Amino acid sequence: MTEELSQTLRDRRWKLDELLRLGIRPFEYGFERSHDSAAAIAEFAAAEDGESLDADGNGPRARVGGRVVAWRGHGKSAFAHLEDGSGRIQLYFRQDVLGEERFGVLDLVDIGDWLGVEGPLFRTRTGEVTVRVEAWTVLTKSLRPLPLGKSEVDPESGERVYHAAFKDTESRYRQRYADLAVHPEAREVFRTRARVVAEMRAFLDKDGFLEVETPALQPMYGGAAARPFITHHHSLDRAMYLRIADELYLKRLVVGGFERVYEITHDFRNEGVDRLHNPEFTMLEFYQAFADYRDMLEQVERLIGHVVETVTGGSDLTYRGERLSFARPLARVQFMDALGKALGSDPMTMTVTELKVRATALHLPELEGAGRGKLLDKLFGVLVEPSLVQPTFVMDHPIELSPLAKTHRSEPGVVERFELYAMGTELANAFSELNDPLDQRERFEAQRALGVAGDAEAHQVDEDYLRALEYGMPPTGGVGVGVDRLVMLLTDQPSIRDVILFPVLREED
Repeated sequence: MTEELSQTLRDRRWKLDELLRLGIRPFEYGFERSHDSAAAIAEFAAAEDGESLDADGNGPRARVGGRVVAWRGHGKSAFAHLEDGSGRIQLYFRQDVLGEERFGVLDLVDIGDWLGVEGPLFRTRTGEVTVRVEAWTVLTKSLRPLPLGKSEVDPESGERVYHAAFKDTESRYRQRYADLAVHPEAREVFRTRARVVAEMRAFLDKDGFLEVETPALQPMYGGAAARPFITHHHSLDRAMYLRIADELYLKRLVVGGFERVYEITHDFRNEGVDRLHNPEFTMLEFYQAFADYRDMLEQVERLIGHVVETVTGGSDLTYRGERLSFARPLARVQFMDALGKALGSDPMTMTVTELKVRATALHLPELEGAGRGKLLDKLFGVLVEPSLVQPTFVMDHPIELSPLAKTHRSEPGVVERFELYAMGTELANAFSELNDPLDQRERFEAQRALGVAGDAEAHQVDEDYLRALEYGMPPTGGVGVGVDRLVMLLTDQPSIRDVILFPVLREED
């Protein structure tokens, strides 16, 4: 902590002590508002249009509360701006209205404090609707100054640059409370996120899907290729895992007779942190009986199109300066065709050794113990994914990469699966779900062998899930949608940490 900041903190503590000495409670229990700032401004405008102001230009009275975000004094008068959840409103304080003693207490108010005020509304000569304050109270004394640095978009990079206290972006993530307090545009990102989730839920509810909840703490992880977080249950004396996906539990429910189910939930994967990955993230998964991946492709097109149109007002959006169109139908490419074109060779005929040589030449990480499926996935990720800028469905993945999907009904060596990409980023993943328990066991055993060979992300053999399949699961289509990444696109944010309120960060120095 710098000496300058220490002095600022001491000054605010002194003001707190002065408020207490004057018998003023610096941390109130509550405050009953008659309006928020937007409603107060709207009511004054209506009174003005209706010509119901008094002779002095005063309109209806308002009792508003919020945080002080601007302050300027002029001798025996002062102006301030108060901010609440709906916006800002100006305040006007006069010594001859409040009295000398009460007006003098305003010297103990700082930017960042929360105030409650009451008085008639009027319009200043500059045209701003303002509260003519007749009574005011401290609701909360702020003991730390807000980082009031402004932000702007760099015209060359398109990145948002933060100044003053938020010179490094990580401070915004670490002190999200302060980031939200001083950057309305950051608050708007999370309002949009909430709207995206609400629209997904409304779309699926209308389509007859049932929202359910499945365990976050599981005795066996599964449903994806990922390294889990491991914990220990002391009473049961057994290892437990934070879920990496909710797929296997949702399909158990399809076995049980729920024909359309979905869950919007947090998953946890013990992986690195970068602009597209956070160890805790939000997924939408939904499953539909009597459907296959072609049906789910149509569902995804409709769902994503609905969300984009609701949030943006159309089928297009701009991300990092690139115009993206989600108008139906979206483009489609075949996984093996696209990869073969990039490799200059048919990946179906390449051996594991040949694939590993190509991956090593590209300096791809984590090749130890990698099988054919993971090698194909890694090569696709670096050679093909960056070119998938416009929304595109990648169809029919290699069987080794998809242990939970049905084999393709007409194409050997691949499964009925698609992924949706935009701006080189995966947004959704879907299968014709494997419902043959004997085939599923063989796939699990193949994954077990990969795990023994050193693949930390290989799938476990889940005996209870196999037992569920033996009771019979109808033909089923399933989809997973990355909520965070979709919100990134819709809010034009460069990093997943910009759309997660409290992302995982390294330990603070």
